[in-house]
Amino acid sequence: MAQSKDSAQSKLEQFLGEYLDTPTAKQSTERPFPKREPIKHILIGSEKAVTSTIHYLQVIGYASVGDWSPLVPTGNPDEVMSILIRQILMQ
Repeated sequence: MAQSKDSAQSKLEQFLGEYLDTPTAKQSTERPFPKREPIKHILIGSEKAVTSTIHYLQVIGYASVGDWSPLVPTGNPDEVMSILIRQILMQ
């Protein structure tokens, strides 16, 4: 049964799954966590432009290529998008 549930999830849900996990009640009472909020980066453009930008962001140390979602067509001709979700500390 678990396999059919996994296969029902979209690729995007699988990609985002690691970012949606929250600490259990026990974990949150054992030690306080700093407040974190997700920030979403969306790249939209030609496949070449999006891929090039993703690689550049890795070169400058901002995000690894593997951190980005797979390229997804936007519905516009020759246009794709990729999403990166980061958790940032809020003060």
